[in-house]
Amino acid sequence: MAQGSKLAVGAAIAGNSVVMVGKFVAFGLTGSAAMLSEGLHSLADVLNQVLLMVGIVRSHHPPDRRFPFGYGAERYVWALMSAVGIFFLGCGVTIYHGVTKLMHPHAIEQVGWAAAALGLAFVVEGYVLYVAVKAVRKDAQGKPFFRYLRYQADPSAVAVILEDSAACLGVLLAGGGIALAHFTGYHGWDAIASIAIGVLLGCVALWLIVRNRALLVGPAVPPDVRKQIKAAIEKHPAVEKLIRLRTRQIDLETHRVAADVEFDGAVLADKLEDKLRDAWEQIETYEDFKAFCDQYADDIVELLGDEIDVIEAAIVEADPKARYLDIETE
Repeated sequence: MAQGSKLAVGAAIAGNSVVMVGKFVAFGLTGSAAMLSEGLHSLADVLNQVLLMVGIVRSHHPPDRRFPFGYGAERYVWALMSAVGIFFLGCGVTIYHGVTKLMHPHAIEQVGWAAAALGLAFVVEGYVLYVAVKAVRKDAQGKPFFRYLRYQADPSAVAVILEDSAACLGVLLAGGGIALAHFTGYHGWDAIASIAIGVLLGCVALWLIVRNRALLVGPAVPPDVRKQIKAAIEKHPAVEKLIRLRTRQIDLETHRVAADVEFDGAVLADKLEDKLRDAWEQIETYEDFKAFCDQYADDIVELLGDEIDVIEAAIVEADPKARYLDIETE
């Protein structure tokens, strides 16, 4: 999963850097508000994707005494910073510039340069989007793509997919605004396109902020994974009742599972029946009985520990990402 995300983010940084330069050059030649918005859009994408890369790299630091559960959640922190950057730099500045241009519209010069820059941007950003989608599909390993994207995909890869989807749509909006302004003579269309691009970036940013906020707080594992964990616990013969099950995604590769379980004493006693029968025949005095009780208590505790080990192994088989398991008896 990490390699796929790293490839997607790296391709996005390279592709958007090229596109950003082309858009700003086109803005300098045309004076188009939509082109400036697109340039700012790409600048925001590059800066934010650099933050995503920082998060990916830092998330692989091994656990230490300060962070014994590891640094996996670091990518959520940097992805959240990236989303906030999109909101303020991409959305805020773009809408502000669009409103300013709408109040004071002016003619667009050398429309051909704008068209060339937008054409290049659409091709490059479309390819980056293809790389990101391909990487996430590979990580999904046959799971429904959009469900995986919503609940389980690396937020860095999700951010690239959303940003480049918005980038492709933004190119179409910019091109439409410039074309309408050129052919109708009403230059406000260029500003309207700029505002629309800003609103689009705002929607992407808000979705990413909500998603990464949830990941930082610590959501439960996906419903299908929780169902598999629950079934693994309940099918164990010694479990009479699963009282409470709590799960949490610590990071992309680590889940925590806590379960309160009521064990069936009769099942445990049946497993010690041979020892009980042997002990019964040897009990003659109170001291013999007390020694039997002491030994039987030790046997029950040891057996209970063995049963918990079996349950934990079943949980890991159902959810290979389960690392920190806490089975409590009621």
